[in-house]
Amino acid sequence: MPLSKQEVLKIAEEEGVEFVHLQFTDIFGILKNVAIPVEQLGKALDGDLMFDGSSIEGFVRIEESDMRLFPDPDTFAVFPWKINGGTVARLICDVYNPDGTPFHGCPRVTLKRVIEEAKEMGYSMNVGPEAEFFLFKTAEDGTPTLNTNDQAGYFDLSPVDRGEQARRDMVLALKNMGFEIEASHHEVAPGQHEIDFKYADALKTADNIVTFKFVVRVIAQQHGLHATFMPKPILGINGSGMHMNQSLFRGEENAFFDPNGERQLSKTAYYYLGGLIKHAKAVSAIVSPTVNSYKRLVPGYEAPVYIAWSCRNRSPLIRVPERRGIGTRLELRNPDPSCNPYLAIAVMLKAGLDGIKNKIEPPPPVDTNIYELSEEVRKQQGIESLPENLNEAINELSKDEVIKEALGEHIYKRFMEAKKIEWNSYRMQVTPWELQQYLTKF
Repeated sequence: MPLSKQEVLKIAEEEGVEFVHLQFTDIFGILKNVAIPVEQLGKALDGDLMFDGSSIEGFVRIEESDMRLFPDPDTFAVFPWKINGGTVARLICDVYNPDGTPFHGCPRVTLKRVIEEAKEMGYSMNVGPEAEFFLFKTAEDGTPTLNTNDQAGYFDLSPVDRGEQARRDMVLALKNMGFEIEASHHEVAPGQHEIDFKYADALKTADNIVTFKFVVRVIAQQHGLHATFMPKPILGINGSGMHMNQSLFRGEENAFFDPNGERQLSKTAYYYLGGLIKHAKAVSAIVSPTVNSYKRLVPGYEAPVYIAWSCRNRSPLIRVPERRGIGTRLELRNPDPSCNPYLAIAVMLKAGLDGIKNKIEPPPPVDTNIYELSEEVRKQQGIESLPENLNEAINELSKDEVIKEALGEHIYKRFMEAKKIEWNSYRMQVTPWELQQYLTKF
């Protein structure tokens, strides 16, 4: 049952909470925060607190700046660490207009709108993310370096993996905030880690990803380390992804499972898969939203490049894990942890629903290693590539009316404006690589 206002107030009193952080994200997934003394908590829960929306990237102009925060009582959690000796809690909020209507620029409101569309079709969505991150040493002044705190590899343990203690404390902190942790381990690259938490409904998972990134960075800082969710911080080693396992349910039944279907997958699963594949290029702009994202999406580092699917093969964009029954799911492999989880889940769901509505059949599965196929063979098999850079991705987004509809006019417009600026700023840079290659040659 959802928590009531009175229950939240009671928990805050019992836990000795002094301050509450009202949290929400901007369009790009950056966590924002309004801190209030606990005496204002009741007023906040009634949606009576205003903030200046013009100061938030992609929200509103200065002349329409007043915005209202509506906290979700179910997101109330006490931080398992003290801040200046005091106990602090948080609530995740939806952003509303001053007149009490939902603000179309709020990513959480956007996801709820697409969830409602799925509900009208009889579905609910579950999502299980696999978020990777790097832990780097910090310099004496606290600024992050690119020096890792270990030389460990996939699944290595102490004493080789010196980040084990930091990761253990992250897991404990997350558990104290209500997470059900399924696994935590070292990833392929030195300094790279992964913590997997149990799947949940779409909205809760998006909230969990935002919380997860916040907690990981705080605990890393306590260990004198810097945690980054940048997709590709170091040339020549694996980048950080955030594979998204997703399924649709009808009540308690997994709508992707059919014991009599081909590969025991239902028609719903195949149509959803068809929708993901059809809209993959446009979705890329949202799930891989930075210039740096496309430094990860290159052949040779286990990241997906080609738009295909398989039950056995990890080289395509979409994998169908072997588990069936209640655990039947599709795994989209190109999202990375720099994305806004609310928008990423919204566009994935919208693409899948479009597949169901229009009965979009996916292409045949590709069970061979696509990286080893020649360009000619890939062309013969109709295997297309994901966008190679941010500019290509936003151009694909501009042509996809379904994904634009998922974002809504406000978010789409502001997102495109910002990403065009980001791309133009990047393409005008003169990099160390260029100086090394050309300065003495020409």
